[in-house]
Amino acid sequence: MDRLQNLVYSKELPFRTVLMDSWYAKNKLMLYIDGLGKYYYCPLKRNRLVDETGNQKDYQRIESLVWDEKELKSGKLVKINKFTCSKKVKL
Repeated sequence: MDRLQNLVYSKELPFRTVLMDSWYAKNKLMLYIDGLGKYYYCPLKRNRLVDETGNQKDYQRIESLVWDEKELKSGKLVKINKFTCSKKVKL
């Protein structure tokens, strides 16, 4: 993480968006990018645990989510397991 901070701040790279592979889609990195006020796009692995119910049900694997037509077009807000309670991402 320190290398990333050095790169961002010492090089003064102007950017708004980070595109990354699922290999880098770790909670710590996603929250760091979010804390910078930037957007990130990355695929999440199918077995990643998420909650779309607001703690009404247990976490479930992304691959088991059910999508309606509206969600297929505009996305679905979920909480990723081990993210802070208030942090949700759009799939």
